[in-house]
Amino acid sequence: MPAKRIIPCLDIKDGRVVKGTNFVNLRDAGDAVELALRYEEEGADELVFLDITASHEKRKILADLVKEVAGVLRIPFTVGGGVSDIRDFELLFNLGADKVSLNSAIVKTPGLITEAARQFGSQAVVAAIDVNLADNSYFVFVKGGRENTGIEGFDWCRRVADLGAGEILLTSMNKDGTRSGYDLGFLKKLKELVPLPVIASGGAGNMEHFLEAFTVAGADACLTAGLFHFGELSITDLKLYLSRKGIEVRL
Repeated sequence: MPAKRIIPCLDIKDGRVVKGTNFVNLRDAGDAVELALRYEEEGADELVFLDITASHEKRKILADLVKEVAGVLRIPFTVGGGVSDIRDFELLFNLGADKVSLNSAIVKTPGLITEAARQFGSQAVVAAIDVNLADNSYFVFVKGGRENTGIEGFDWCRRVADLGAGEILLTSMNKDGTRSGYDLGFLKKLKELVPLPVIASGGAGNMEHFLEAFTVAGADACLTAGLFHFGELSITDLKLYLSRKGIEVRL
């Protein structure tokens, strides 16, 4: 069985790393390049870079910053934000990305998943799905969590898998920044529904929450931001804890 992965996330706004709660009340969390270097040194398995306002502002991603971050990394690097066509994939790979994360664009143009997977391989295509509770059901949100698509969350997860995505990055907006733990119920059901690796995102508050995501929900990776950004938890300490609990991680 592949080792479980720990993935820090750099949410970028106006060229800076930010972190909020439920996708709002953003506060500055630091310099992207400095944080990327720190996380690689601590043992991060991958790094995710998301330009969180690119789609809402109808612009392309911050290419210079992506290139700068990629230039200091040796671990796999996933980049998303403002991706709208296959040419954006080519640009990001040329800038140093290993994978591309798609969110708003694939709701509008689902066939982009299949086209990208055919051209670059499914392993390079990450379907980033933001779900939130509304009327006791989970719905898919886009444009940085601003717009409810009306698409049911599990239905969309199944569809992106069928279209050829190689991985799902699932963020529970109702958990984001709350430090109350990952959405174990959604994640567990998702793992039963789709054959893809699933990255859990939204809600990590302590080391036990990561353990639960791996053991209870069966997540393949855990992504978090604030806990790492503000120095409350180091990746090194987290991995040592998980290893002691019997979770296979790369040390």
